[in-house]
Amino acid sequence: MSVQTDRTDTGTAAAPGVRKTDVPPPDDTGIRKGKGGRPAGSRGGASAPYALLLPALLATVILLGWPLIKNGMLSFQNLNPRQLILHLTEWRGFDNYTDVLSSADFWKVVQRTVVFTAVNVVLTMVFGTLVGLLLARLGKRMRLVLLLGVVLAWAMPVIAATTVYQWLFAQRFGVVNWLLAKAGWTSMADYNWFGTQLSTFSVITLLIVWQSIPFVAINLYAATTTIPKELYEAASIDGAGTWKSFTSVTFPFIRPFLWATTFLEVIWIFKAFPQIFAMNKGGPDRLTETLPIYAFVEGPGNQHYGMGAAISFLTILILLALTAYYLRTVLKQEEDEL
Repeated sequence: MSVQTDRTDTGTAAAPGVRKTDVPPPDDTGIRKGKGGRPAGSRGGASAPYALLLPALLATVILLGWPLIKNGMLSFQNLNPRQLILHLTEWRGFDNYTDVLSSADFWKVVQRTVVFTAVNVVLTMVFGTLVGLLLARLGKRMRLVLLLGVVLAWAMPVIAATTVYQWLFAQRFGVVNWLLAKAGWTSMADYNWFGTQLSTFSVITLLIVWQSIPFVAINLYAATTTIPKELYEAASIDGAGTWKSFTSVTFPFIRPFLWATTFLEVIWIFKAFPQIFAMNKGGPDRLTETLPIYAFVEGPGNQHYGMGAAISFLTILILLALTAYYLRTVLKQEEDEL
C-alpha cells in the first residue's frame, strides 16, 4: 500500500481533516517572531542565565550569608564561658558596639590597620607592576624561568612561608643575622627582629609583599598581551621614548587591571590574619595587632565572643565601605569613557 502526497501551491485549500496553522513569517532580520512581537523561544532563553546562577547563589547564601547572620546575632549577645556552659542567651543590644567604639584601643588598631594596609598595597603594586612589565619585555626562555619562580612563590602555603621567614629572621640561628654579621654589621649577629613593633612589621610586610607580587605581576602581564603591537610601532614612529610609550599606550590599557588588582589587594591585605598571628601572635605587647587579630584576641582569645563578633562585624562594614567606593569609582570611569 503506497501513500501519495501531492504538492499544492500556497493559494490552494488544505486537505480535508488537516488543520492549518498560521506561522508568522520571519522579519527582515530572519528571526521568526512569536506572540507579542517577541522572538520565538525568548522566554526560555531569558530565564536560562538565572537558572545557571541559582546553584552559585544558593552556595553563597548557605556558606556566607548564614554565618554572617549568625555573627550579627552573636554581636548583640553577652556570650562568655558561663553562658556557654549554662546554655543561656543574654541579649545586650548595642552595648557591645558601644564598648568597642568607645575604646581607645580599637581606634588605635583601626589606624594601625589602615597604615599597614596602605604600605603593603603600595609596595605590592609598585613591585608587582615592575615584574609584570619585565615579563612582557623578556624573551621566551627567561620569561618562562621568571614565571616559574613567581608561580612557585604564589603556590607556597601561607603557614609554610611564614615558618620559613621565622627561620630566616631568627635571633640566634637566622640566615639574615648571619649574613649581616658576615657583611660587617657585627651588632646584628643576635638582633631580635620580633622585639619591636617596627622590626616585626618590617618582616611581616616583606612576607606579605613577597606573597602578593605574583598575583599582580601575572595579572598585569596578561593585560599587556592584549595591547596591539601596532600602537607601539606608531608611537615609535612619532618619536616617543620608553616613558612616553608607557604613559600613552601601555598605561591606558592596563589601567582597568590596575584598579581591579589594587582593590583586591586592599581587601586581602586588610583582612590578613595567618601571617601576622603565626609570626608573633600580634606581639610584642599587642603592638602589631590589626583588626582581624584584634577581633580574634578579644573574642575567642579572651572568651568574650559577643565582643569579638562585634569587632568582626565592624571590620566587614569597613570592607563594604571600601567596596562601595571602588564600585562608585569604576562606574564613574565608565560613564566618563562613554
